[in-house]
Amino acid sequence: MNHILKKILILGIGNYLMGDEGVGVHFAQMLENEKLPSGVDVVDGGTGGFHLTNFFEAYPTVILVDATLDGHQPGTIRPLKPRFSKDFPKAMSTHDIGMKDLIEALTLMGTLPKIYLFAVSIETLQQQQVTLSPEIESVLPELRRQVFELVERL
Repeated sequence: MNHILKKILILGIGNYLMGDEGVGVHFAQMLENEKLPSGVDVVDGGTGGFHLTNFFEAYPTVILVDATLDGHQPGTIRPLKPRFSKDFPKAMSTHDIGMKDLIEALTLMGTLPKIYLFAVSIETLQQQQVTLSPEIESVLPELRRQVFELVERL
């Protein structure tokens, strides 16, 4: 795949097997069935980690979608622009270490792209559940609207 013409990656991360924690993955899978604007790709990044390094290095802009246990009302969407790993929400869930380590490594190598994070507040981790709760499922259209509004601005 030729990434030279690629400009924006929408990367959904999360654990599909833990209910609402997998909102980023559900979001990426939802977008895979849509015609995306030119220069925009979507990837289901699973639980994140160093296997995503090539994606972060191939795109100048990455839009991350992930769940966060931040105490906000479940379904709250917070657009953030983290510049360093410490800027990510404290309670990034089950893949916390891998994602922050990846950001640190890319920063050290000088290959960190512009990152925009859409943090979706969840209430709890649900073990062995592959569906989203009604509260989280219901915010997917609004999440899509906000992500594509950002894509248009970029």
